Amino acid sequence: MRALIQRVTEASVTVDNEVCGEIGPGLLVLVCAMHGDDEAAAEQLAAKIAKLRIFKDEAGRMNRSVLDTGGSVLVVSQFTLAADTRSGNRPGFSQAAPPVEGQRLYLHFAEAVRQQGLTVATGRFGADMKVALVNDGPVTIWLDTAQR
Repeated sequence: MRALIQRVTEASVTVDNEVCGEIGPGLLVLVCAMHGDDEAAAEQLAAKIAKLRIFKDEAGRMNRSVLDTGGSVLVVSQFTLAADTRSGNRPGFSQAAPPVEGQRLYLHFAEAVRQQGLTVATGRFGADMKVALVNDGPVTIWLDTAQR
């Protein structure tokens, strides 16, 4: 699975002019299931994100996790993280998991983050979403379970 993680002071996702998920301080996680991903990949990614030390400690160093800070996580599906731009000018998305599988793994991932002890809000899989955020830092990190 692929994820783009952004440390935020706040974030929300809106569908059809209705806010369907929002958080205060924490992480916005844009996530994409790839061909061949499974529940174990989703759980591994969730555990890594929950423990990733990218929040400041008392000395101002990035030494605390979202678990340590009591922050929340907004999980938003984003198949465009599978973009292949190696040839031509139009990205290809054939490496993304098929929609039914992608949705299943997206929901499993969100639940796996909850199981880490975090408060989780979500977007709506497959919807045209408007994501608003205030990136804190800015801190933006790319994770891919295939790159172990």
